[in-house]
Amino acid sequence: MIELRDITLGFGSRTLIESASTRFERGRITALLGRNGTGKSTLLRAIASLGKPQGGDIYIGGEDLRGLSSEQLARRVAFVNTERIDVEALSVYDIVAIGRSPYTDWMGRLSADDEAVVRHAIKVAGVEHLADRSVDTLSDGECQRVMIARALAQDTPVILLDEPTSFLDLPNRYELCRLLAELAHNENKCIIFSTHELDIALSLADTIALVDTPQLVHRTTQEMISSGDIERLFDSEHISFDAATRSIRLRK
Repeated sequence: MIELRDITLGFGSRTLIESASTRFERGRITALLGRNGTGKSTLLRAIASLGKPQGGDIYIGGEDLRGLSSEQLARRVAFVNTERIDVEALSVYDIVAIGRSPYTDWMGRLSADDEAVVRHAIKVAGVEHLADRSVDTLSDGECQRVMIARALAQDTPVILLDEPTSFLDLPNRYELCRLLAELAHNENKCIIFSTHELDIALSLADTIALVDTPQLVHRTTQEMISSGDIERLFDSEHISFDAATRSIRLRK
């Protein structure tokens, strides 16, 4: 679905990812891991065409990203960041309906089919009970689910999420990532999300993309655990990675 060919990313003279090539497939959820400032968000933004790589090519469904119009891109990739939308006049239904913008006329009028897609997205994201609520009254966890519902309403094969579990408590972090895994598997989406939640990523993701500057290492979750790459990257004087429990532990 998504193919990176010799992608190089960075800022000015600083290279974050160099000559990386890999594929991300539909029906799978990928966790993007790495230390702070290594280029996770930069990579997601490049795939969403919100930033330009310094070199290489990105293909989505076999099409060169650079050859797609903004409307074509909006029908292929949905991007969810951590920003809240707090507008008193807009309900949850209104926000989710914005996802249909690539398919509506210049007035933004929804057809019967559009409305059916919006209702389905709201149901799948588990926010039916919030549909009439004003978005500024939602908790952070509820707001993230609404943003995912909007991405679903956009009806794209690819959904990218930048730190979707930020600012959520532990139960909501797991619930949100469980929802993302279900969407990848049940809705046949290609989902990539960046996170610092190593335990959640290793328990729910099908594949792990590890940014180990300047490399991007992409393997199945079990292969990544067995490779020792996570242990090498995250081990320090005071913490260690326990492959058996898939968790970070303090050294005694």
